[in-house]
Amino acid sequence: MKMEQLQIKNLYTVEETIAASLFEQAVYPWELLPKISAYIIALGDTLPADRYEKRGDAVWIAKSAVVAPTACINGPCIIDEEAELRHCAFIRGNAIVGKKAVVGNSTELKNVILFNKAQVPHYNYVGDSILGYKSHMGAGAITSNVKSDKTLVVVKSEYGTIETGLKKVGAMLGDCVEIGCNSVLNPGTVIGRNTSVYPTSSVRGFVEADSIYKKQGEIAKRK
Repeated sequence: MKMEQLQIKNLYTVEETIAASLFEQAVYPWELLPKISAYIIALGDTLPADRYEKRGDAVWIAKSAVVAPTACINGPCIIDEEAELRHCAFIRGNAIVGKKAVVGNSTELKNVILFNKAQVPHYNYVGDSILGYKSHMGAGAITSNVKSDKTLVVVKSEYGTIETGLKKVGAMLGDCVEIGCNSVLNPGTVIGRNTSVYPTSSVRGFVEADSIYKKQGEIAKRK
């Protein structure tokens, strides 16, 4: 029962992403990482031309999105309605940026899904990760998506360990997660809904929903 907290149904409001149908194909969110590219290409071709414009190879941008002239966008990619890509935002590819989401100055995305209203606004690196509805990463916070020894990533929790079978897994942030400035989310990090992480933290494994992560071994329940 405890391991269910790491499942998609307990982390995300799937109605808050244009990729909702993708999330029906898995139990755990990291299972979707290898599927993002193909899903974007298939979905992009179905987007209504009166609301989305195809630019270049496999890049679809909503006409209501605000994209800085200095942003670099590589496909496959979908930028959803009213999203904002600020100065020097860098989309390396395989990215879905949700409605009213913010990708900020010098932020880099690679193989990610940002749910609606997610924010990575200042000098963030987000790779092989899924960020839930209204989640926010403070300035300089990054996801680390490859282990130093290059072995396959496992997701660890006090309830057990799950093998992902993947070499690259960043962070899975549930809805309304708040990550403090200059924090590092180590490979295979999963953070439950409504949890806050203190600035300059190094986080690994599973952090339960409705928690306040102060440091490793010191996690309080939100009152």
